[in-house]
Amino acid sequence: MLILFPPSEGKTAQNTDRTVDLADLSFPELTQSREELMQQLQIVSDSEDALAQLKVGASLAQEVERNTRLWREPAAQASEVYSGVLFEAFNFSSLDEQAQERAINSVVIISALWGAVRFSDVIPAYRLSMGVKLGEIGDLAKYWKGELPTVLNRHYDGELVIDCRSAAYVKAYPTPVERTLSVRVEKVLEGNERKVVSHMAKHYRGELGRYLVQKGLTEINVLDELINELSKDWEIEFSPATAKSAGILTLVVR
Repeated sequence: MLILFPPSEGKTAQNTDRTVDLADLSFPELTQSREELMQQLQIVSDSEDALAQLKVGASLAQEVERNTRLWREPAAQASEVYSGVLFEAFNFSSLDEQAQERAINSVVIISALWGAVRFSDVIPAYRLSMGVKLGEIGDLAKYWKGELPTVLNRHYDGELVIDCRSAAYVKAYPTPVERTLSVRVEKVLEGNERKVVSHMAKHYRGELGRYLVQKGLTEINVLDELINELSKDWEIEFSPATAKSAGILTLVVR
């Protein structure tokens, strides 16, 4: 199973004596692309209109300035650096050793800077979102769309894909629709009306990812079997894939 997460906008800089080594990151086929992006990010972040180009406000100026020295910045495992709502719910550090190993093998974080990383990859905190057009590279989602499918489809050939990403990150790596379940969250309101959950959907997607690795369900590669197992502890609805669209796994929250 491949579980796809977006990165968190918020990242926690760690106080370590390690720095990033691109050659040591997962999916080394992406090393050259990562080098190119880091160079462009440094140039853009050092420019007078850096905040505008990176689509951030003045309150994040210090994080943008940090982009100019990422090669030297303290680095830590992605499980410690990514610290948003989804990753808090997943809570990697509290998993037992076997579940952590399953998480490292099955969860891939799609990143505007690194392309794709695992929880165990050592990276610095950075500021870059997939919606940015970065210097000479331009549209980052389009850039990674030319790189990620070949690499990830080879590593996870034929496996079920549980897609917990937001729209911008889906564009960077369109998965094979016939074996993909896109996760959405709906809340049941008074009168049995439904409302799609937006921000807190990240929390529930993190909980779902944690459940999959804790229960050892990442070994399942048959869709009906997965739906049956999830139904034991989750209220879910399933819409099968079509020729053009992935299947939808809806988590129903009451």
